[in-house]
Amino acid sequence: MHTLDIMLPFWGEPSYLFETVEAVRHQSVGGWKLTVVDDCYPDPQVGEYFSRLDDERVTYIRNENNLGITQNYERCVELASAELVMLLGCDDVPERDFVERILKLHSEFPSASIIQPGVRIIDENSSAVTPVVDRVKSLMRPDAQRPRLLSGEALAVSLLRADWLYWPSLVFKREVFETTQFRPGFPIIQDLALVMDVIVAGGSLLFDPYVCFAYRRHAESASSTALFDGRRFQGERDYFAIAEKLVLKNGWRRAARAARIHSTSRAHALTLLPQALKRKDNAALSQLLKHVIS
Repeated sequence: MHTLDIMLPFWGEPSYLFETVEAVRHQSVGGWKLTVVDDCYPDPQVGEYFSRLDDERVTYIRNENNLGITQNYERCVELASAELVMLLGCDDVPERDFVERILKLHSEFPSASIIQPGVRIIDENSSAVTPVVDRVKSLMRPDAQRPRLLSGEALAVSLLRADWLYWPSLVFKREVFETTQFRPGFPIIQDLALVMDVIVAGGSLLFDPYVCFAYRRHAESASSTALFDGRRFQGERDYFAIAEKLVLKNGWRRAARAARIHSTSRAHALTLLPQALKRKDNAALSQLLKHVIS
């Protein structure tokens, strides 16, 4: 019997996937099961790798048709059965003591709906890096010298000002997914949307500063490739408008103001203007300026 279902929706670089799977297989403790859900990635070496893998803790499933990001997440959730569930990124790397730490935190804070472990950032070559966006995240997240349980309007305000979470590292109680669904139409910002729905409904988030997860940041990620074609910032504007109304239902006026202003999101667009100018991308310039002054 396992406590943690590590669900891995796959579409990406196979070599990163193999590194991720091996990192999970070499965890310091048991109590987990890994399920890889391949969204029809067109590379035969993926299936070949898993056909050779003799590990009963690892299951490989290939979808009959390509579902897309959100629907493959939903498929993963449907397949999960353990008390705790995570949607691991197919290029991220749990440290050897990740599962051990998560199980310990769940034992000490059983009421926590979501667990955010400490995260370090790596690049395409698995080297440690500190990009500007992650320096901002570290400045905006709550101070904590030890695990800290967060909830209510204060948490909503914090996340609407700056989403300092790392979605692939989050661990959820399975009951969260039984009561909260992914919002359709937000493939890039669906992580914040789901977490906010949990918070508004009374859920809590445990932030642990202890680093036990490596998040890979590289130019090929879905969120990065959407920066200059308008998808990301249009999606963010649409979502923040929804979030403002959502938090007002709880009477959370400070959170509504944070959603309306979405200052860090607008500042992010502002930092990208020089790149758009350098690329002479007039369409991107228009989208970025629209977001900055929205």
